Amino acid sequence: MANWNQIQQEINNLGSTFDITRKSYLKKISAYTKRNTVVYYSAWLQKNVPEIGQALSINDVDMNGFMTAFDGLDFNSGLDLILHTPGGDVAATESIINYIKSKFDDFRVIVPQLAMSGGTMIACSSKEIVMGNHSSLGPVDPQYNGIPAHGVIEEFNRAHAEIKEDQSKLAVWQFVLQKYNPSFIGECIKAVAWSRQILEQSLKDRMGKSTPEIKRISDELCDHSISLSHSRHLNKSKCKDIGLKIIDLEDDSKLQDLVLSYHHSMMITFSSTPAIKIIENDKGRSFVQAIILQNKG
Repeated sequence: MANWNQIQQEINNLGSTFDITRKSYLKKISAYTKRNTVVYYSAWLQKNVPEIGQALSINDVDMNGFMTAFDGLDFNSGLDLILHTPGGDVAATESIINYIKSKFDDFRVIVPQLAMSGGTMIACSSKEIVMGNHSSLGPVDPQYNGIPAHGVIEEFNRAHAEIKEDQSKLAVWQFVLQKYNPSFIGECIKAVAWSRQILEQSLKDRMGKSTPEIKRISDELCDHSISLSHSRHLNKSKCKDIGLKIIDLEDDSKLQDLVLSYHHSMMITFSSTPAIKIIENDKGRSFVQAIILQNKG
């Protein structure tokens, strides 16, 4: 017979009812696919407030979560990464891609709803991307200090061209240009080039794309003048049209049911608990970041 402390520890190990429900679906997904299943989820749709913006995005802390989730997995059994993120830091995104590639040759991404910006870069580093009619990727136009790098470059180039043509335009543009110092503009240029480099290398290594295909995809995803908005949603059909290897989630009704059940349980977890980011695997190992937001009302 277990004593009081042992029973208490057993209850604690099970976690909350949210954890129990969510993890049960994750185990079912892995049992069905016979592959390792890891999830990376951010609560940015539920808790998008300035105080925790960095924590909601892809950042270097996330590597600890992936290390936790990968510990003890069979790296020969393939990986399904279920991904829901607004994107984030380019350096952290590159590190995560390199870490996954170092562990798994057979790697695919499943997008239940949104994998934006850096999330799209991670998705493109896989061999194939599973999307439903409700799923979207996003443009890979990096943000620098919360400002779209492409937008900064375009605005600066436009100002330069107009002032060069008509010196009187300097009075109009000087207040705009005061926002940017030369080093900031240089960093934006490098961030754009860096993101494109990561994306193109991933397309070459993992999806086996040819040079013309790679250029077309990277232009579509990286060129702000084409995407027009950092928040633009690129649905399954659009992703297929630009040349990405997309698998229809609807083609496997069982997998679709399990993935969306897990997704809904995660959304309820974020709405009902202090959790803001969860990285976990089908073996029950979780890395959870939580922040209690103060009510300013």
